[in-house]
Amino acid sequence: MTAGEKQYWFSWMDRACRGRSRIAAFALAGGLVAAALAFLPAAAAPKTSAEQAILLDMTTGQVLFRKAQDEPMAPSSMAKLMTIYMLFDALKSGRVKLDDEFTVSEKAWRMRGSKMFVRVGTTVPVQDLIRGVIVHSGNDAAVTVAEGLAGSEKAFAERMNEKGRELGLRASNFTNATGWPDPELYMTAEDIATLSRRLIQDFPDYYHYFSETSYRYGKKMKPQGNRNPLLYKPQLGADGLKTGQTRAGGYGLAASAKRSDRRLILVVNGLKSVRARASESARLLNWGFRTFGNYTLLQAGEAAADAEVWLGTKDSVPLLTESAVMVSLPRAGRSSMRVTAVYEGPLRSPVRKGDLVAKLRVTAPGVSAREFPLLAGEDVPRAGFFGRAMANFTRMLEGMVQ
Repeated sequence: MTAGEKQYWFSWMDRACRGRSRIAAFALAGGLVAAALAFLPAAAAPKTSAEQAILLDMTTGQVLFRKAQDEPMAPSSMAKLMTIYMLFDALKSGRVKLDDEFTVSEKAWRMRGSKMFVRVGTTVPVQDLIRGVIVHSGNDAAVTVAEGLAGSEKAFAERMNEKGRELGLRASNFTNATGWPDPELYMTAEDIATLSRRLIQDFPDYYHYFSETSYRYGKKMKPQGNRNPLLYKPQLGADGLKTGQTRAGGYGLAASAKRSDRRLILVVNGLKSVRARASESARLLNWGFRTFGNYTLLQAGEAAADAEVWLGTKDSVPLLTESAVMVSLPRAGRSSMRVTAVYEGPLRSPVRKGDLVAKLRVTAPGVSAREFPLLAGEDVPRAGFFGRAMANFTRMLEGMVQ
C-alpha cells in the first residue's frame, strides 16, 4: 500500500449479525497497515493424479482448485470446444442456420480417430455436425465444419487463434479443428476452463447439445454414446462439455455441473485411463460443491464505506458498488473473511458522481483475493476560498497538536 492510502475493514459475520447497511469502517493509523485478523485454517485442497487441473465457479469466476493450470499441454479433442464455439458464434450471428448443409470433402472423410462416419461428397446439416463433433467427437465432422465456415482447415485454424485472443485465451495455439496431435497445437487447463465458461455464457440456446448422451447419424448407423462419463451419473448434475484423449495428452475432460443455483467448471488432463478420468472428475466436482459456497456481500449500488475528501464542500463521499459483490468462499472459513475498502486518500476535490475512486478487496482462507470497483456516490464540488482556508487552518492545528 502506498503512502496516503486508506484501508478499511469489517467482519462479514459481524455485519450480517447486526444488519448494518454499510461497512463499519475506520481509518487505521497512518493508513498503511490493516488490523490483524485471525484466519481459520484454509480448506485442505485435494490431491489429484491429473497432470493439469483447474476447478472454478461459473458465477464468480473464482478458482477453487488448481494444479499446473497454466502449463501448455496437448488438449486432444478438448480443442474441439473452440471449433464448436466458432460454429455457435456463426449461428448466433445469423451467418449460418441449423438446417444449412456443409459438403464433406475427401480430407474430412479420410480423417482417422473418432468419426461421425460421414461420406465423401455428401452434404450434412449443421445440426447433425454439431452432434457429430460433440457427441461422437468426430474428426471428420470437425473438419467439415472448419471447411464449411472458412474454406479450409488451415484458414479456420487462423480464425480459431484470432477468436482465442479475443476471448482471453492466454496460452493456446490452434493448428487444426480437431485436436489431432501436433507439437504446435497446445492449450492450458486454464484456457480450456475460460473457453468452457464462455460457451455456457455466450450460447445458452445451444448449450443443451453437450448434455446429449447418444446420437445416431443416418438410419444404417448404430447410435454412438457421448464419452463424457459424468453425464451418466445424474447425482453429479453434469451437463457438458467434452472429453479428450491422445498419447501425448493422456485422458482429459472439460466438465460442467450445476446443483441448485451453482455451476462449477472443471478441466483435468494427463490422466492414465478412462476410469481415472471418470473417478477424478467426479471426486473434484463433489469436493468443490461440498467445500465452497457463494455469498453475496453487497448488492449493486450499495454503499460499502465513506472516503475522506480534501478541500471539498463535504468531508466525505459514499463509495458505492458498481455491481453485486458475490464471492466463493470455503463454508468453514467464511466467518474469517476480511473485506477492505481501499483508496488513495483523502480524495482531492472535486469528486464526480460515478468516478472510480476505490476498490473493495475480499480476502479469506483458501481462496485468492478478489477486488471490485467502488464508485463515488455523489458529486463533491471543490470548496470556496474560505472553505479551503478553514480546512488548511484546521489541518495545521491538528499537526501542531500532534
